[in-house]
Amino acid sequence: MEQFYGTGRRKAAVARVFLKPGEGKIVVNGKEFQMYFRGILRAVHALQAFRETGTMGRFDAVITVTGGGPSGQADAIKLGIARALLKVNADYRPALKSRGLLTRDAREVESKKYGLKKARRAPQFSKR
Repeated sequence: MEQFYGTGRRKAAVARVFLKPGEGKIVVNGKEFQMYFRGILRAVHALQAFRETGTMGRFDAVITVTGGGPSGQADAIKLGIARALLKVNADYRPALKSRGLLTRDAREVESKKYGLKKARRAPQFSKR
């Protein structure tokens, strides 16, 4: 049975997506997709690549995601699925690219500076 692989990254999250022809079962870190992203509305956007290419329910996905929080993990999964679908069929490229699903969001957290509370937040000034 053929298997297609895609890697997705966002913030500190890294997702490894394995697609194989099936009935649309999606497993994330050993849990069902809805159970893993319980109550997070943004997670539905992770499956956008399937909707754009009309392949919803045609592939089983086994996803391993590490690092980051729920939002970063959902976006990492979205990129991983899009990259894996490109390997399935290169004709999906225009549909995925027009929606921005093949672009890696490079925004990262700025590192904290010494003498400050966060990257740019200075301690509160006290005159007396």
